[in-house]
Amino acid sequence: MRFSHREEDRDGRLLDVLTDDEEGLRIVVSRLGAELVSLARRDPNGNWIGFLHLDNDLSKPASGWANHATVMGYFLHRLKDERSLYRGREIRGGTHSFLRHKLFTDVAADLGAEESALTYRISPNEIESSEYPLQVSLALSYTLRGGEVAVRFRFHDHEPQLTAHLEFGLHPGFASTSFESFVLEMPPGRYRRWFSPGNYLSGETEDLDFPGGEMPFPREQLPGSFILEFVDVPARVFLFRDLPSRRTVTLDLGSAPYVTLWSDGGAFVCIEPCWGLTDRHQQRAFEDKDGIQTIAAGKGLTKEFSIRPTLPS
Repeated sequence: MRFSHREEDRDGRLLDVLTDDEEGLRIVVSRLGAELVSLARRDPNGNWIGFLHLDNDLSKPASGWANHATVMGYFLHRLKDERSLYRGREIRGGTHSFLRHKLFTDVAADLGAEESALTYRISPNEIESSEYPLQVSLALSYTLRGGEVAVRFRFHDHEPQLTAHLEFGLHPGFASTSFESFVLEMPPGRYRRWFSPGNYLSGETEDLDFPGGEMPFPREQLPGSFILEFVDVPARVFLFRDLPSRRTVTLDLGSAPYVTLWSDGGAFVCIEPCWGLTDRHQQRAFEDKDGIQTIAAGKGLTKEFSIRPTLPS
């Protein structure tokens, strides 16, 4: 059988392992936060080579960023002072919101002939009103197909009359041999950088017409993050290469309106497709946040992007 799925209990963490034996591609997803904790390829010697920061390692490092690919939603980045007002009601939440802390119990593995998927669902009754007050559900899928992983967010607004507002995205860190050893190439087009001193938007922006090629920003400034809007970037395909290991990752961000580039200076870089932005220093109501996404009452919102890891043949 080309695809296989198994469940694993490792140190009290429930994991799903989905493998494409024909492509030599494997993902491991933790049910805590529906987080992708391993993205691996089988090399010619039969060894699994990981592509994520701390790939397949659930232990807590002594220092530095401790995650692999955080799922962000129903907001992302930060709320000012970890609180906001949504339709006049207070909501509270830490960095990247509450999905990362939820234990997903509604999990399905769908094994097909050409592609297979893991889907993680959360319903409104699993979300506290202080986290998010409207009736909005999520189905998050990781699909193996043709040597890539497609990540799909599917939200549904169950409110009979109210438009829902939210933000979401993925925060994957791609492993490198060192902070200096990777190359990140960006596609050509017009970008808008949103400045975020102290992790909140100042309101200052700068447009950049980029011919394509290696990231035009100093890597030493990655700990401060680069938040970029795709103003006119038709093909939103990013290429990450770690030169010593020759690991390569191609990310097709699809219709994502923003991307955040970040690292804490460790041996990785995060390339984060984002549907939304962090708060401003002068906070706005949640429904008026920059980049907020909307879902009409009774309707859905589906967004997808893909990750293709490759090794030298």
